[in-house]
Amino acid sequence: MLSIVLDLVGMATFLIPVLGEIGDLFWAPIAAYMMAKMYKGLSGKMAGVMTFFEEIIPFTDFIPSFTLMWIYTYVIKGEMEESN
Repeated sequence: MLSIVLDLVGMATFLIPVLGEIGDLFWAPIAAYMMAKMYKGLSGKMAGVMTFFEEIIPFTDFIPSFTLMWIYTYVIKGEMEESN
């Protein structure tokens, strides 16, 4: 659920032309940090870097990077959540 919320925050800046891209300057490092914290190991670090560039490059905000990483981690790799 958190991945979807964070993707929506990132996409919200896409809705405001010009001002939204300025907002991405602030959101990109936050999103990268959150990605690396949410998904541990090398995969999380790589996803953090990719998320930073996805947010900082204009007109790429529509890519749901957090949701894609969740799918990779829990569906493709099949890891179980550690929240038990």
